[in-house]
Amino acid sequence: MQLQLHLPNMHMVAFHERQMVERVVNRPGADRSMLTAYFEANRLHEGARGILYRDFPEWYTWQSGKGKVWQRRKRDTGGQVGRIVSAHPAEGERYYLRVLLNHVTCATSYVDLRTVDGVPLPTFREAAERRGLLESDNTLDDCLTERALFQMPLALRRLFATILVYCEPSDMAVLWQNHLDVMSEDYQHRSQGKTHVEQMVLIDIRNMLQSMGKDIKTFPLPPIIDAYDDAIGTAREVYEEESIEPAVGDVALKDSLNEEQRVAYDKILSAVDTDKGGLFFVDGPGGTGKTYLYRVLLATLRSQGKIAVATATSGVAASIMPGGRTAHSRFKIPLTIDDGAVCSFTKQSGTAELLRKASLIIWDEASMTKRQAVEALDNSMRDIMGRPELPFGGKTIVFGGDFRQVLPVVRKGSRAQVVASSLRMSYLWESMSHLKLVSNMRAKNDPWFAEYLLRVGGGTEDTNSDGDICLPDEVCVPYSGSDNDLDNLIDFVFPNLNENMSDSTYITSRAILSTRNDWVDMINAKMIDRFQGEHMLYHSFDSAMDDPHNYYPPEFLNTLTPNGLPPHVLKLKIGCPIILLRNIDPANGLCNGTRLVIRGFQRNSIDAEIVLGQHAGKRIFLPRIPLCPSDEEMFPFQFKRKQFPVRLSFAMTVNKAQGQTIPNVGVYLPEPVFSHGQLYVALSRAIARSNIKILAIPTVDGKKRSRKGLRKNPTVDCGTCTKNIVYKEVLTN
Repeated sequence: MQLQLHLPNMHMVAFHERQMVERVVNRPGADRSMLTAYFEANRLHEGARGILYRDFPEWYTWQSGKGKVWQRRKRDTGGQVGRIVSAHPAEGERYYLRVLLNHVTCATSYVDLRTVDGVPLPTFREAAERRGLLESDNTLDDCLTERALFQMPLALRRLFATILVYCEPSDMAVLWQNHLDVMSEDYQHRSQGKTHVEQMVLIDIRNMLQSMGKDIKTFPLPPIIDAYDDAIGTAREVYEEESIEPAVGDVALKDSLNEEQRVAYDKILSAVDTDKGGLFFVDGPGGTGKTYLYRVLLATLRSQGKIAVATATSGVAASIMPGGRTAHSRFKIPLTIDDGAVCSFTKQSGTAELLRKASLIIWDEASMTKRQAVEALDNSMRDIMGRPELPFGGKTIVFGGDFRQVLPVVRKGSRAQVVASSLRMSYLWESMSHLKLVSNMRAKNDPWFAEYLLRVGGGTEDTNSDGDICLPDEVCVPYSGSDNDLDNLIDFVFPNLNENMSDSTYITSRAILSTRNDWVDMINAKMIDRFQGEHMLYHSFDSAMDDPHNYYPPEFLNTLTPNGLPPHVLKLKIGCPIILLRNIDPANGLCNGTRLVIRGFQRNSIDAEIVLGQHAGKRIFLPRIPLCPSDEEMFPFQFKRKQFPVRLSFAMTVNKAQGQTIPNVGVYLPEPVFSHGQLYVALSRAIARSNIKILAIPTVDGKKRSRKGLRKNPTVDCGTCTKNIVYKEVLTN
């Protein structure tokens, strides 16, 4: 049963903006509506105060013939769904009243709805704007003004560049004039003349825009005068790479390479030195030192004045390599890609010049990218190098990865489709020299667990009659069926949380992994409630484009959380960990997957600090940006969400964690894993068996999975079993 909840029967009338709206809505005959009775119920019944107007029919029943009151239901009969009658944005105050009712509880009157932070506001619109439920006309101006108070001109210039690229400002010239002084405070102390100061700011913003893949000439800003520009003639991409200083410590790492790493190092450098090119794949499970090898290669070549380009499929893996960028951002690979595609840079672009000059290109975590992306780079490289007969135009390319880990994501794809998208199935695979790294640092501390992980990853661990494998008892949280089970997992991963919440190292050295976004969101919601301190709620501004009849009202759009987008309601506290969901500025560490910690927030901006990788310690400001789901979501309408491009990261999906080493790991499996490599990735993130706990919930009937026929390892007492999915066809040479 569905019950429509009525708004006051407002008519379209004109009134002064300061005039109380209640004079219109509270005319004779409207004093006992469903809404006014809802206000009265909130005044009289404490149990009603936490319920939204639209949810009221689930707990209360409307008595239309008995004095028009809401009466508490004696029992839950199910099926009662409330829906506030629709209102179009053109209806003005009636629409804004509806917005407030969809988000605000405990209201006891219209005045109460209009009161924010103890201050009654003249209109429902102003109240909705003050609560952050509507986007105001000057949001971007306010965003820059809020951040100017922190007197960090460089970060403010980066925020301005981010706004230009991502936030669709309606009047960029006005933003420029309003905020030039605060963006140039550092240059004002060092430079002479207003023109010189303005040019320095413009050049900085030009460079930031270039790192985001944009040209300042496409924006209505003052022109850059050649006399002030010392970078004329040098492509920004080349300048950035040539500016990377190799760490002295990384160069010295060459002397501590093990035998397998030394063989790989010598073969790769030989291909670079002979200038004949070469194609390599460094294959090894976690802990065998692939990243260690990359760092030595990068440092060696850069110390020789050569260009070495470091990329990775994931932002996290890219962030731990000096100068690392995601492969998609560095090579301009299209997000939607098919066979025969090419990258979106031109022969005359800075990216093309960089690739021509590069002595070595490294692409880590290539096992989790689609082969079409690698083939697109191959097609483009053959073209820009003018050597179409050679793979990648004769360049030396090093791919790295572990095919035991998760494979490329193919939306609703079958096993055959997932395997077909793997790099193993590419025409380039047979051209690669395969360099295996086997010596595992983890094996020195816990040889049995290291071998166990390899058996799980290779699909050779013994299974029972149901096809499930056994999990070691010492890494399992005992399952009792109560809510305390998840609390026990949280307590293991985040012990003494409140005593350590200000320690960013503590916060970012631990995470809970799960396989689905809804479970991750549930755990993050529990964690942010445990986290002490004042919170800030940020509501997204959702819209369906080309929807003049309002067929898709905001409250429906608010319920959607497509993959890769932030939630409608983002709850943050100072010191909590977040993860970035977009490549905002990869050259400065803002990649999809970058982990940050909240340092401050205002209504229109977030102040965060990068906490891992080469850019650790850098403070950045983030605005809300418009985000659209990928084409794979297949909504019957175009959906846009304007929200801060972050999520909480106390918990994250297994796929998002690939490429990271997380010292303390919890794994939450309400249901078994559902794709190749997920269990292996989850188990292998931790640095030791003593640093991981798994909560695997048994089958629906509450009985433990059968162990009949299991060939048990005598050193392990098998108590918990779970599914392990391995596509062995991608593991064979």
